[in-house]
Amino acid sequence: MNRLEKQLSLVMELDKLKSILRRTRVKSAENRLENSAEHSWHVALMAILVEEHANESVDIARVVKMLLLHDIVEIDAGDTFVYDTQATQSQKENELLAAERLFTMLPEDQQEELFAIWREFEAAQSADAKFAKALDRLIPMLLNYHNGGKSWLENGVSSEQALTVNRKIEEGSQVLWEHAKKMIDDATQRGWLIAQQGK
Repeated sequence: MNRLEKQLSLVMELDKLKSILRRTRVKSAENRLENSAEHSWHVALMAILVEEHANESVDIARVVKMLLLHDIVEIDAGDTFVYDTQATQSQKENELLAAERLFTMLPEDQQEELFAIWREFEAAQSADAKFAKALDRLIPMLLNYHNGGKSWLENGVSSEQALTVNRKIEEGSQVLWEHAKKMIDDATQRGWLIAQQGK
């Protein structure tokens, strides 16, 4: 295959992301689950809109690349519900295998560049990756909150889980973490999140 054929083969493979369903419902059609392609597009746009709230200066083009690439591995590995502690144990290994398969479909220079960006997001050590991770955690919370806590209620999520799992938001944006905590408090008071584990 020539360069263009390799690139287009991955483009067509990425179409599969549209059929990977998440546990979060879309706001515009509350009875429909969001797919991973929609999530990636939505969170990438969010990055552009809320860049000013990052803890550190970020390269927004790199952040957007991370967010558009971060979940392509779900084509092979599926979506892992962030509150499912058992499923998250095998998630890293499954996603790495998927990343290796997908990125090696590209010409060598592109596979190295994009795989490196994906790994940087996963490591969440750079300012760009911390901000991208923060947004990736915040956007499902926003959807859940504005859908009357549907996904939280359906999956029995507690306020303790929401605070613990989403604490990564703070590393990328203190402003967004303060907003997230207010949503968690309000959702708990409304009964959308379980007030204490086991109750």
